[in-house]
Amino acid sequence: MTTLTKELAEKFAALGLSHVGREFPNKLDHVMGDADDVRTPRSLHPIFFGSFDWHSCVHGHWLLARLLHRYADLRAADAIVEHFSHRVTAENVEVELAYLSRPESRGFERPYGWGWLLALQSELECARDATLRRAADTLRPLAEAFAARFKTFLPLCDYPVRSGMHASTAFALRTGADYAERLDPELFELMQAKALSWFGDDCDAQAWEPSQEDFLSPTLMQAECMRRFLPTPAFSRWFEQFLPRAASELPAPLFVPARVSDRSDGRIAHLDGLNFSRAWCWRAIASALPANSEAATQARLAAERHIAASLPYIAGEYMGEHWLATFALLALDA
Repeated sequence: MTTLTKELAEKFAALGLSHVGREFPNKLDHVMGDADDVRTPRSLHPIFFGSFDWHSCVHGHWLLARLLHRYADLRAADAIVEHFSHRVTAENVEVELAYLSRPESRGFERPYGWGWLLALQSELECARDATLRRAADTLRPLAEAFAARFKTFLPLCDYPVRSGMHASTAFALRTGADYAERLDPELFELMQAKALSWFGDDCDAQAWEPSQEDFLSPTLMQAECMRRFLPTPAFSRWFEQFLPRAASELPAPLFVPARVSDRSDGRIAHLDGLNFSRAWCWRAIASALPANSEAATQARLAAERHIAASLPYIAGEYMGEHWLATFALLALDA
């Protein structure tokens, strides 16, 4: 099984540090209320202005924190610690919070960035390094603000968004679940109830995917969301109904890595992320199935194929390089 080696961790850390502080090119999720709102990414988001867009910068920080947790002796360890020390300050958090308070920011990064910010906070709360734990204390008000947004939004969200892109509600619940379970039980219960109401009765999924710009599998992301919120025996029963032919590698598209025709095209490069996120989901799902079952075996084999298809292409094109290591880490760490 392909795992996170020290060599890969060093490569991912170098990539992460190369883009979390790179302001341009940049794609803002920014609604302007008047001419005074025409501003630079760094002035709007003094913590998360890099990595091409806000959410990629958030999960770029998650990547660095997770790597340092796994390998405290990384060559980049001092640089990672210094970065968090200088970037995650009380003053910068206040600016990020002020941005959220704008009426125009109600839908800012909903729900993808919300889930990733909670995932980052959860990772920092568990950090071994004292500076990163202090960063957790400093960043906590921002995490609490996004948790509050989830609590306001989820009761209004009658229907899931079954998307392979940023709008996926299954992905947002999954990435926010660790934070909620550890730090906000009320939010965790709300997320769990929503997952069960959205997906609990689904069966015999057909998996009409991938779409050309997917970086998530709508089918497998839904299953991984359910795995996170169900006890293992209950999930195993649910999965048997949801993908009853998985032991026979059906639906076939879920077991075949996506082809990436042009990695310089940012949207097409999403398909490398799809391969990694499928591998993440397959490995996590396999861990909750009977160990010797044919479905678990096929899930693990599918994960290996998907990782192999995209791992050589983490770097080289900035449209993938600014975010793909995060998704590779999800797969390798599953």
